[in-house]
Amino acid sequence: MKTPLRPRPRGWVAVGLTAFVFSLALVLAVADGARANPERWAADWPDTDFSKASVPFDEILSGGPPKDGIPAIDDPRFVAVAEAGNLAPAEPVIGLEIAGDARAYPLRVLTWHEIVNDTVGGTPVAVTYCPLCNAAIVFDRRVDGEATTFGTTGLLRHSDLVMYDRATESWWQQFLGEAIVGAHTGKRLELLPSRLESWENFAARFPDGKVLVPGDPGLRPYGANPYVGYDSAARPFLYDGSLPQGIAPLARVVAIGDEAWSLELLRREGRVESGDLVLTWTPGQASALDSRTIAGGREVGNVVVQRRGARGLVDVPYDVTFAFVFHAFRPEGVIRQ
Repeated sequence: MKTPLRPRPRGWVAVGLTAFVFSLALVLAVADGARANPERWAADWPDTDFSKASVPFDEILSGGPPKDGIPAIDDPRFVAVAEAGNLAPAEPVIGLEIAGDARAYPLRVLTWHEIVNDTVGGTPVAVTYCPLCNAAIVFDRRVDGEATTFGTTGLLRHSDLVMYDRATESWWQQFLGEAIVGAHTGKRLELLPSRLESWENFAARFPDGKVLVPGDPGLRPYGANPYVGYDSAARPFLYDGSLPQGIAPLARVVAIGDEAWSLELLRREGRVESGDLVLTWTPGQASALDSRTIAGGREVGNVVVQRRGARGLVDVPYDVTFAFVFHAFRPEGVIRQ
């Protein structure tokens, strides 16, 4: 049986008996999620120190799949840009370049794995994507100077992926890069600059770069979107917190620290400057959370965020996420519209 999927908001993923079994399991998990606690988790997490936590346990819910039910990629396989013939120009990828080593991580793959443990330009990295938050974030995967790898817990907090490190099995909030349960509670991973961009843009920037491909192309329906229509839904999945005012919960925003700009504002203006930050929008990227195929998603465009400095404009970490996510994790933050 293939790894179970989380549901799309307009019905369950139609994959025969597997989907039916998962649908039933998910309903039961959601119904029981509010009562989750360390006693119930201990069997699957014997090495996690539940005496240390920075968030209430009742905020952490089952997303359906079990521990590692959505398998991280630990031995990523790449091909040259010129050899990647199955990517549409507008398909979204996470573009990462460190010390001249440029790699693209297509969301057609990350949607089904959520984490890639890799080493780029000599730096150990965790390339992560949470579909329910549209959060594409890259971290240096060293904790206290020691490299570790990350897996998926199968749990969510505020609808966001909860990861775990394999050294201590501490739990980490993907959106913040912060350990929230376990021995590393309170520690933060370093965010690394990357771009959520179209395949066409990445290939033009790095024609000699590499692109992630599935180790087993038949393992998942890569390129399909199991969250059809999610970014047009009225409410987010598995989230019961407060919602931001004056903006749709699933409207995209560009988040940098405690500030965010609505994608609609950036799309309208094309370029926004705030202090030494420069945000730009150009067309040509498809939504990964819209149609049945990622390549067929509606236009959402490309965002670049840079900071002015002595060397000119330099990329900085940012996240094109949903308004409810920014509000949940940055409740005192400001969304500019």
